[in-house]
Amino acid sequence: MLIQLLRGHLRPYRTAIALVVAFQFIQTLATLYLPTLNADIIDNGVVKGDMGYVLEIGAAMLGVTVLSIAAQVVAVYYGARTAMAVGRDVRASIFERVQMFSAREVGQFGAPSLITRTTNDVQQVQMLVLLTFTLMVSAPIMCVGGVVLALRQDVPLSSLLLVIVPVLITTVALIIVRMRPLFRTMQVRIDRVNQVMREQITGIRVIRAFVRDEREQARYEVANDELTDVSLRAGRLMAVMFPTVMLIVNVSSVAVLWFGGHRIDDGAMQIGALTAFLSYLMQILMSIMMATFMFVMIPRAEVCAERIQEVLTTESSVVPPREPVTTLSRHGHLELRGVGFRYPGAEAPVLCDIDLQARPREVTAIIGSTGSGKTTLLNLVPRLFDATDGGVLVDGVDVRDLDEALLSRTVGLVPQRPYLFSGTVATNLRYGNPDATDEQLWEALDIAQARDFVERMDGQLDAPIAQGGTNVSGGQRQRLAIARVLVHRPEIYLFDDSFSALDYATDAALRAALTQYIADATVVVVAQRVSTIRDADRIIVLDDGRVVGTGTHRELMDANDTYREIVLSQLTEQEAAA
Repeated sequence: MLIQLLRGHLRPYRTAIALVVAFQFIQTLATLYLPTLNADIIDNGVVKGDMGYVLEIGAAMLGVTVLSIAAQVVAVYYGARTAMAVGRDVRASIFERVQMFSAREVGQFGAPSLITRTTNDVQQVQMLVLLTFTLMVSAPIMCVGGVVLALRQDVPLSSLLLVIVPVLITTVALIIVRMRPLFRTMQVRIDRVNQVMREQITGIRVIRAFVRDEREQARYEVANDELTDVSLRAGRLMAVMFPTVMLIVNVSSVAVLWFGGHRIDDGAMQIGALTAFLSYLMQILMSIMMATFMFVMIPRAEVCAERIQEVLTTESSVVPPREPVTTLSRHGHLELRGVGFRYPGAEAPVLCDIDLQARPREVTAIIGSTGSGKTTLLNLVPRLFDATDGGVLVDGVDVRDLDEALLSRTVGLVPQRPYLFSGTVATNLRYGNPDATDEQLWEALDIAQARDFVERMDGQLDAPIAQGGTNVSGGQRQRLAIARVLVHRPEIYLFDDSFSALDYATDAALRAALTQYIADATVVVVAQRVSTIRDADRIIVLDDGRVVGTGTHRELMDANDTYREIVLSQLTEQEAAA
């Protein structure tokens, strides 16, 4: 998964990668050449007392060092730019994919997990790419070059490498194998911490209202302790790895000095050659240590890449049409034919065999008990979900065949829980129509009964709105959401219990203003409050996902027990008959 992810996202940066490899190659060769020059100074300059030769070779060493530093700077520059660009592209790919998801896929992953995958998981992969370009590219070159140059210094002494290198690689491999499952568990537990934290921040009012601070603190401590536990276990393995590697490196140095000293004593080797061999041994082992550091990163990055790929390879259940319809002949006619909807793995459908027609210049109301499928039905029209049976038609065309932009222009939804984005009143109202004038905004606010409180806000249309609209009340949020869809001016208006937070007077004034403003449009209203929908042209009664009644208020009161029961739970017999 890691290779597959990086192959696709590194392809646009082949030129930069080639420059990184080229300059890392130059830097490594320069570094490898320095011990040979140092040995030459010792054997032919220091031992013989030739100061001129020492200065000459020393100047050459200085030049090689400057070349090494310059090449390293260029390589790190391009490596860092490429790694950051890859991180940016992966985040953008995840965001783009999530934007295509329906509510079903978003619910499948969960918001906390999607946030972790977009931030922490991408950061781990990005860090791996950065370390690969700055450390890993030079490691194999240095290892191979060091072995070759060590053999040039002394072949018999190089036989020590046949013992040292396998011991080091085996030790590191054993530790890495045990670390990989810990990193997978760590990412899952980071998701859990994010989930608990998100719930506590979002539900802070409920927590305070029920005085559940201690319980929520305990929940967070459990999630935090579980993450700490697995992090400590992974940390202990990392803590064992580096002292073990250093032990092998130091023991190797002692062995080289021991056997090299005997070879110098026998006249088979010069002092400069032993110094150079020891330097090459350190370079070989350091390259393996750099690779070791990378191997510590790889298991976690691999787990993160799998989680990222899981998002990128998940197809949305709401698929864009191959040949979208871009024009509609009629305006605002909505029809549901035999519509059914079932969540994946559910035992029973949420909706079953729904037939419904909503026409322009009419108000169609949907009412039913909690859990009867009203919101799900409304969400099928703008394709937040796709019907699993039957079809949803707008002006005679199935919404699955409509161009997404055309469907968005035709259908406007005010959701059950209105959401406002961080910004200003104006930016929220212009969300569906960026070209709307201030006059159009004030007109929409007038109709939504929101002008009075917006005028009282500092800045009025430029007044700040916090994320989620938390700095305004629930009723104000609903009225701003209604004003937003009015600015959008669609042909079909869907109001999903959008008046529930309003007082009766505001509700009545808003509905009266709406009747005139959207008189030519198709209006579908979902409501729990009977007074909101009793004057609708058509009322549809849902019960357990099925239509159990259709008609006007008076017709249903006379002929439908389910509707009559709902009405009498809110109004008296005399009020219902009025």
